[in-house]
Amino acid sequence: MENLCELKCEACRKGAPRATSEEIAQFRAQIPEWEIVTVCGIEVLSRAYKFGNFAEALAFTNRVGELAEAEGHHPEILIEWGKVTVRWYTRKIKGLHRNDLVMAAKTDVLLI
Repeated sequence: MENLCELKCEACRKGAPRATSEEIAQFRAQIPEWEIVTVCGIEVLSRAYKFGNFAEALAFTNRVGELAEAEGHHPEILIEWGKVTVRWYTRKIKGLHRNDLVMAAKTDVLLI
């Protein structure tokens, strides 16, 4: 099985194929803390990260932003005192793409 952290995001266009249920199942072991939730009818990968204070949460958010810029794929981020919620999905296809799985795994690495 491929390591999600070693993959790069690929350019995604409107009409690109969504991640299949088989593909999602295959990679779920690499991103066990992420949940698939439906928001406004769109499946997204979501995870809440806990921190000791706002400054730590903000620093993590900035690292996620740097990653997003480097990969050309951007999440929804909600920052609160001691908590950051990150949601990955692909707007162009209104659902999950392989890129979202890749970015979820890379986001987890930012905690190390």
